[in-house]
Amino acid sequence: NAPMNPKGSGLRRFTWAEVGLRTGRGPPPQPQERWLVIDRKVYDISHFCRRHPGGSRVISHYAGQDATDPFIAFHLDKALVRKYMSPLLIGELAPDQPIFEPSKNKRLVEDFRELRATVEKMGLLNPNHTFFILHLCHILLLDVAAWLTIWYFGSSIVPFLFSAVLLGTVQTQAGWLQHDFGHLSVFSTSKWNHWVHKFVIGHLKGAPASWWNHLHFQHHAKPNCFRKDPDINMHPLLFALGKILSVELGVKKKKFMPYNHQHKYFFIIGPPALLPLYFQWYIFYFVVQRKQWVDLAWMLTFYVRFFLTYLPLLEMKGILGLFLLVRFIESNWFVWVTQMNHIPMHIDYDKNVDWFSTQLQATCNVHHSLFNDWFSGHLNFQIEHHLFPTMPRHNYWKVAPLVKSLCAKHGIEYQCKPLLTAFADIVHSLKDSGELWLDAYLHK
Repeated sequence: NAPMNPKGSGLRRFTWAEVGLRTGRGPPPQPQERWLVIDRKVYDISHFCRRHPGGSRVISHYAGQDATDPFIAFHLDKALVRKYMSPLLIGELAPDQPIFEPSKNKRLVEDFRELRATVEKMGLLNPNHTFFILHLCHILLLDVAAWLTIWYFGSSIVPFLFSAVLLGTVQTQAGWLQHDFGHLSVFSTSKWNHWVHKFVIGHLKGAPASWWNHLHFQHHAKPNCFRKDPDINMHPLLFALGKILSVELGVKKKKFMPYNHQHKYFFIIGPPALLPLYFQWYIFYFVVQRKQWVDLAWMLTFYVRFFLTYLPLLEMKGILGLFLLVRFIESNWFVWVTQMNHIPMHIDYDKNVDWFSTQLQATCNVHHSLFNDWFSGHLNFQIEHHLFPTMPRHNYWKVAPLVKSLCAKHGIEYQCKPLLTAFADIVHSLKDSGELWLDAYLHK
């Protein structure tokens, strides 16, 4: 048993070795215990994780680890959250224990926390509401323009296709906007962000906020960490991702797909298919299975509005064709942009490195320009977004020089490339990992 604190606080004292055993996957007698550390305090989240507002998995990914930096990164009202945490407090780290795991780079962690404090003092976490209002207005104007195009010019092939491109742009840009609300980066309170998030993702896009939160927060907590980041769940059933995991698959003689050809079949089952053939149908299964009826109601308002507004202009066959074409356009746009920052980067099991290194090894940037910023929803600043997930996107370019400086100081690569190079790197990395898999499969 851990000794009591002699100062009279009544808190038990623990070592990192003891905390590290409580991952929820440990040996008996504590196979299901989950502990984590925030600011030297040890919390037992074994039962709370199922009630965690951000989802059970995202908090469980830090079981057995220090979670101070992700805790600061993800939560707006930290004082309120700490009230909910107080019943979970079971002790603190012993005085001879470092403030985070001994394996982590002490100087880098301290420097990043200093950078975080500088960012807060500079006001870079404060949103410009005009920016987001204008962004919403341009989405709504394009939506109206798409309807007016068919209403005025008729439903022949040219206006039909032009309208589909406008609607595809609406869907993609609404996707970037819901991302802002989902990350709590528009309003100062979580409550308002969550409500408007439901409207944007539900009514403007026809998708559930709960589904996005469930997947996306995990991705941010442990990007490119196999079995923790759901964005790389296509490994190994569809793709062999990353050099390490691809070789591991080959050595184990596992072959779910001809991975040495994955850079070719990516063009078939990747960008064109993800939204229309998978996400579009899975989201309904998700909300019904999890009984997310409020999300379902918001989603239905989108589909009812879409069909009612286009029913006077197109026959049912035309409406379905338009809808699937819009999803096809959005899918291509979405996949290329979201994968360019991560697929070519380091992919492995969770090695529990510090927050800064976790994000930098899994993310890269694309050059800053008016077009690139708009086209990618500012996800061309993926590094800054991952380090400061609640930062409003219009401030990424301001913090980028500070992040670059910290990378240079610690000898960490800060990757930034042209847009088309970033797209090509997805294909190149799939080709490389496919070849590594084949070599290991045949010869190791």
